Amino acid sequence: MIINQPSFSGIVIPTLPALLARPDLPLIHRDLSWLQFNERVLAEARTETNPILERARFLGISAGNLDEFFMIRYPSLVRSIQNSHPEDISATFRLIRIRNDVLSATRTFLQRQASILEIIEAQLDPSKVHLAPEPTKTGLSSIIERTLFEEEIFPKLQEPEIFSYQKLNSLENLQLGLLYQDQYWFKIPKSIPQGFFRWNEVTGELFGFFLDHLLIQYLGQKIGFQSPPTLFKITRDSDFSLELADLDPETIPDRVRVGLGKRERGRPTRLQYSGKPSKPFLLQAAKTLKLLNQQMIETPGTLCLSAITQLPSHAPESLIQHHHLCYSPLQSRVPRPFRKPHEIFNRLDREDFLFHHPYDSFDAFEQWIRAACDDPTVVQIEQTVYRIDAISQVMESLKKAASKKRIRVMIELRARFDELNNLKVAEELKAAGVEVSFGFGKLKLHGKVSLITRQIGDEIRRYAHLSTGNYKASTARQYTDLAIITSHAEICSDVRYFFDRIFVGQIPQDFKQLIPAPAKLHRRLLGHIEAEIQAAEQGRSARIFAKVNALVDEAVIQQLYRASQAGVRVDLVVRGACSLVPGVKGLSENIRVISIVDRFLEHSRIYHFGDAQKIYLSSADWMPRNFYSRLEIAFPILDFEIYRYIQEVIIPVSLGDTVKARILTPEGKWKRHRLSPSRKGETPIRSQFLFEELAVREYEGTPLWEKFKSSEK
Repeated sequence: MIINQPSFSGIVIPTLPALLARPDLPLIHRDLSWLQFNERVLAEARTETNPILERARFLGISAGNLDEFFMIRYPSLVRSIQNSHPEDISATFRLIRIRNDVLSATRTFLQRQASILEIIEAQLDPSKVHLAPEPTKTGLSSIIERTLFEEEIFPKLQEPEIFSYQKLNSLENLQLGLLYQDQYWFKIPKSIPQGFFRWNEVTGELFGFFLDHLLIQYLGQKIGFQSPPTLFKITRDSDFSLELADLDPETIPDRVRVGLGKRERGRPTRLQYSGKPSKPFLLQAAKTLKLLNQQMIETPGTLCLSAITQLPSHAPESLIQHHHLCYSPLQSRVPRPFRKPHEIFNRLDREDFLFHHPYDSFDAFEQWIRAACDDPTVVQIEQTVYRIDAISQVMESLKKAASKKRIRVMIELRARFDELNNLKVAEELKAAGVEVSFGFGKLKLHGKVSLITRQIGDEIRRYAHLSTGNYKASTARQYTDLAIITSHAEICSDVRYFFDRIFVGQIPQDFKQLIPAPAKLHRRLLGHIEAEIQAAEQGRSARIFAKVNALVDEAVIQQLYRASQAGVRVDLVVRGACSLVPGVKGLSENIRVISIVDRFLEHSRIYHFGDAQKIYLSSADWMPRNFYSRLEIAFPILDFEIYRYIQEVIIPVSLGDTVKARILTPEGKWKRHRLSPSRKGETPIRSQFLFEELAVREYEGTPLWEKFKSSEK
């Protein structure tokens, strides 16, 4: 397929050159856009209409996000500078400028985090939650913090060593170091938690402490140092790739473990510090670690800020309810058809079902798997695993069933930061008799698919579960995802073919309904956009809607620009990085981009093409890695009621959010949604709360309610 380029002649791009990846193309650099996303997360920590412990959680999430950025994205930016063509000096300078902008923005961001931490600490105190940035010298807090230091920190420390700069290279990723007088230092074991939280039943108070503050307060006293220490933490390049092609399956786990060891010792990407280090220390440390001076980053507040995400889980329910510190517990329910496991398959023989997690409980999927394991007519169960719980009800059911029926699981061991857990799960499954396979050469297996096969007499019946999210119960309570279970013959035949191919190490390509990456997804998306362009040019009502976590693929963006120029209405919900610039006259004036950051992490991916009347759900974002480096699946919605529900409810409610939606402007800035004067009297829409309400009402008044009513006759 030949795709024409959008026309840029005569188009005036708004003033956003600092954000552009290239001066000749309206594309925001993905890393700068990602930093904007993390600003939206931090804004939720600053939003006083959010419960205070939820704000603390968002603050910790923003810190964890930034850690991961410097472990994964920043190293990639550095490599792009190193690999830039020596003759293209302007491109190299542009990348260097972007790198410097990233480091400058990071310093500003850390200052804002520290300011918000102070505000949250002050506002928590009246609620009997004390988050102590600086340990106190008297009172109950002092007793608790000293006990923590004496019993849980100091016994785990080694004797101080004579410091030399080369010893900095021995610090692992995100490991703390403590230096006294530029002469003696401690490596703080990573086994020590970065945050400590204690509930006192007598006083009804919750206390929280950061590890670095406890070290600064008590360690010097303990070992006889009077001058304050310098505390620092090194972040390292933690991205590693492993091709599994031609490897002996028995050696794959060991190769993954070796790769994980390299992650802990990857090239330094920044050094954060607090205290008052000497200038010679900073200069020599930078030289030793091969860091720029800008990568030596003073971090106010605490170096352990991500630990604050644990604070809400340590607050007892009585305290939370009395002071309204958190959102009310989610009222997720198992959808009505899945409350009687013995009837599930009969229902699935007649109709498809949609799960909208977390509003629909993940328990429904677990019950479906459990019912399959207990059903004597089920002869085979197959599933992919990208991320899974360390203790998973699904995996427990499969292990128990392995002695009675064939169970096959394809595990992607390279799911970033979940590798060790996946190795453990793989070992347990193998020990139980489950057939386990790993990986896919260069490709990461990212598609989320399950297949159940029943044999009733001479008849074979199949049931497929396809999802936008992982088979991980803990994230299913925190992420918004969509999944279907279907017995549709062509989809189940496609899923059968999918498993047959991947278990022999072949890339599946020839599907009747599913669209796979890397074989076809990118090309098919461009084709669907082209079809909407042609529909608009022929005077038909053309529309594109997409909900993704990231939109950075240049070819897709250019095709969307062409769609806008042809008069296609384009609505995009992009949680994270978005390189497209909307609302530019003559280029993208028919494109709207919003982002929703709220209680749950928006994670579902939806592609809707209006003239073609096609809706696909998928595990794939619109990024090159999803199109070319991962084995992905996009699956169509063929059930009429589910199609209507997504088209008539999920899409308009998402686009209609007036509380948590932020809109991307032509200048590349994100602004909160503001009701127009004509709509000031309308009730604000908070999409996540509305979806929860619909699930509680069992979708009464929606196409799904009609579906359930008709199916129960």
